Amino acid sequence: MTTNPPRKPVTFKLDDPSVILHELGEAFTRPLRGTVQVTPEPDTVQLPATIEAPLPPARRGFRWGALFWSALGGLVTLGVSVSAARLIDDLFAFNQGLGLIGLGLALATLVAFLVIVGREALALARLSAIEKLHRRAAAALVSDDRNEGRAVVDELLRIAGSNPRLARARASLESHAGDIIDGADRIRLAERELMTPLDRDARALVSAAAQRVSVVTAVSPRAVFDILFVAYAAMRMIRELARLYGARPGALGMIRLMRHALSHLAVTGGIAAGDSLIQQMLGHGIAAKLSARLGEGVLNGMMTARLGLAAIDVIRPLPFAALERPALSDLAKDLLAKREPGE
Repeated sequence: MTTNPPRKPVTFKLDDPSVILHELGEAFTRPLRGTVQVTPEPDTVQLPATIEAPLPPARRGFRWGALFWSALGGLVTLGVSVSAARLIDDLFAFNQGLGLIGLGLALATLVAFLVIVGREALALARLSAIEKLHRRAAAALVSDDRNEGRAVVDELLRIAGSNPRLARARASLESHAGDIIDGADRIRLAERELMTPLDRDARALVSAAAQRVSVVTAVSPRAVFDILFVAYAAMRMIRELARLYGARPGALGMIRLMRHALSHLAVTGGIAAGDSLIQQMLGHGIAAKLSARLGEGVLNGMMTARLGLAAIDVIRPLPFAALERPALSDLAKDLLAKREPGE
């Protein structure tokens, strides 16, 4: 019995006349002597993309709450307008000069109101665009659609165009615009180029806010002061994070961001300090070194840091795919290092 020796590996070009491409599904034919028959195999393996917890989905359908507040706002606006008109009429009836002053003040108030409404509308539109971009990027990472990935990166470049700090990163990313890159890989490349400096600054903002909350609530004499300062620090932190990632929200946008951050925090299960966090604090000797009041300050700082991480997930234009998501344990180490005596 004779056995054929194993075939040695060889190299060849696909455009070589002696290479015959055999499509999958065609009837097999014995290749001629001196020719090589190649059957391409389809790439059926698709690696799943690791995506963080998605943003809360946008509510659809008729919203009675929106109707109530819109109708109430309309009634209040009509009431104020009628009262202002009557006041101006009374001023004209009393003195023409006072009437002109009242009319000028009313026009200035109207112009300022329209400007505020326009700025709030633009801020809400920008915030909605970032949230929509986040959802599109998450879907493109899963589907690996090349056209959708390119569209997501183009939209991200448009949003980041107003940030001068990202000029070099934008130029580096635009240099790959003509390259043939899969959709998911293009989004990961954009995340590495554009999000790396922003994520670093965002972590610094959250860490600084947590440290402020920890120190102030540790020395505050009243619980009401603790509540007020924690609320102020949380709102300021979320506003700075939003501006960092290009949202620039107004008053209504801040309310929307806070609601989304709290919803995301509840979904990810981080609303309470778990046993691992307490064990980490005990491992650093905090319970033996600090008083009960200082321990409360550290826990308040931890919760502020957790809220900041949830806000980053909500405000960030891209989900975490190529870069590592900031962990609470890292921020806890920074906070505890600041709180230990002798540091």
